[in-house]
Amino acid sequence: MAGFRALARQVRDPDRDPSQRRQALRKCLERFAPYGHRATWQHLCRNAGFHPDDREPDPALLVSALEELEEARAVWLDYESEVAARRKREKRKGIRQPTALDEWHRRTWGGRSLMHCDPAQPPTPRLAEVLRRMIAMTDDAYETPPQRRGLRMDRGVRTEIRTDGTGRRNPHRQGTGSRLGFSNPLPSQG
Repeated sequence: MAGFRALARQVRDPDRDPSQRRQALRKCLERFAPYGHRATWQHLCRNAGFHPDDREPDPALLVSALEELEEARAVWLDYESEVAARRKREKRKGIRQPTALDEWHRRTWGGRSLMHCDPAQPPTPRLAEVLRRMIAMTDDAYETPPQRRGLRMDRGVRTEIRTDGTGRRNPHRQGTGSRLGFSNPLPSQG
């Protein structure tokens, strides 16, 4: 199975038939499709200027669509490398529990279906710009809380579970939130 870069070379290969180059571009979307396969294809076709059903589009238009996709992929790969470097630093500090931001990253790993949208009406700005905005919004929404034992994120509300050091809840301590099955909210919640 060819990777994204090998497929990109096939799209740019002037010796290939335009239909083969189109097919290679479609296969690139199996590796990276921020809006999902169909919506990303519709977006690239509209921005490059060819119809999605055109079986032999102008090769220059295919390359234009590929360049937009590669630009967006570069943004995503930079983001993934930043996440990997951050997690590595956290693990060196002894922080093993992933944050809510890491959960979002895990669900969107690889850059497929990052943002679900109607294939008939995908966003109009370039893919790279949409990804930059989405990453910035996600980083702002999931500010990394102070990392310490027992701290959890629940829908953006900080909750703290006190334990007796063995991982069990401390029976002498009340004051955990009602979502956790106890009566009083934490001071950080109320």
